[in-house]
Amino acid sequence: MTRAIRKHLGDFVAILALFVLALGIGSYILSNQRLRFPFIEEQPFTVKVELPDAQAVQPGQGQTVRTAGVEIGQIGKVELEDGKAIVELQLEKKYEGYIKRDATALLRTKTGLKDMFLEVDPGDGKPLPENGRLPSTNTAPDIDPDEVLSALDGDTRDYLKLLVSGAGKGLKGRGTDLQETFARLGPLNRDLGRLTKSVARRRKNLSNLVNKYGKLTKELGTKDKEIVRLVQASNQVFEAFASQDTQISDAVRRLPGALGQTEQTLAKVDTLGGELGPTLEALRSPFRKLDTANRAVLPFVREATPQLRDQIRPFARIAGPFTADLGTAARDLSKANPALTTSFNKLNRFFNIGAFNPNGAEGLTGDIARDRAREEGNLYWLAWTAQNTVSLFSTGDAQGPFRRIFLGGLGCDTLTAGGIPTFISEDLLGAAGACATTP
Repeated sequence: MTRAIRKHLGDFVAILALFVLALGIGSYILSNQRLRFPFIEEQPFTVKVELPDAQAVQPGQGQTVRTAGVEIGQIGKVELEDGKAIVELQLEKKYEGYIKRDATALLRTKTGLKDMFLEVDPGDGKPLPENGRLPSTNTAPDIDPDEVLSALDGDTRDYLKLLVSGAGKGLKGRGTDLQETFARLGPLNRDLGRLTKSVARRRKNLSNLVNKYGKLTKELGTKDKEIVRLVQASNQVFEAFASQDTQISDAVRRLPGALGQTEQTLAKVDTLGGELGPTLEALRSPFRKLDTANRAVLPFVREATPQLRDQIRPFARIAGPFTADLGTAARDLSKANPALTTSFNKLNRFFNIGAFNPNGAEGLTGDIARDRAREEGNLYWLAWTAQNTVSLFSTGDAQGPFRRIFLGGLGCDTLTAGGIPTFISEDLLGAAGACATTP
């Protein structure tokens, strides 16, 4: 066999290449025909839908399952059960649990050739389990045109035929214009699509509102006494508001000023915030070093604790009453401080007047200094007066404790008549025995 392969190597390679090419083409065709390769692709999440009519639904034709225009899976096999069509939905694995028990499904057509797809609204309830089923009450089939026409009476059908015939004559040769018209309607259709989705969401919200309103009404029906009390209390509140109409009007009148002040305050707070941000950012580094600083200061704190506990704390307790008295004195002193300040200012001015030299000679020389030196200040004359006073009232000389005085025009008779003893008169007059009394 090896010899045959060598002999026909070219043919063998060509056959092998054709086999590989056929395998690749077959794989491509099967993948586009939605064949799931085992052990390569994961199995889909499967749920089932009951439909009264599943016309034009063909498994394996690429008919899709969509939500809000996004493909989430494909339609699988279709079975008949109790006169209803059971359509299998093969969802991608990532949408497992996406469809809820209260979901709704609508069979729709993409083209006039009945190219079908299933539009699903996932709902808001509990997730539908694997192979779970949506009942027919939550689904709706596609409506054929003949069913619409069969619902019309004979006259309406005739009018509809005339309308279609007239539309055909009017649009004859205007296909391009009709195409442009539809193209211009594209943005409108997109907006209508968004509007429809919003309305659908509002419908759910409205249904929830109605449900909650029903529960609220039912609950209020059991609380009639409380409602009566609420109405009475509200009436009293409104009466109180009515009696305070003047104050309320005044408050409303002051409201613009308060709002203006609030605006200014908020502007200042904004400025503060602008300054506070960089400040806090600058403090970030010191705060990060606080742990290191605390660890470094911990030995000192441990060493200082006994002194604080055994010495400073008892001293602070003993000094507490005196501190209270000191606080009272400090308050009184603070009240007297303005008067004391004024008094010291006056004393300072008085001393300045005493020390003032009208024609002081400090820093001057020559005749000007000699002339001005003749006029001295009050302190100079005060010292001069003190010196003369000491000389005048001195008691430390040979005269003893008597003042030095000179009496003129006095005699013994005069002193004696004044009641002064004779020995004192003689001492004063300096003539011993001159005032002796004659027998």
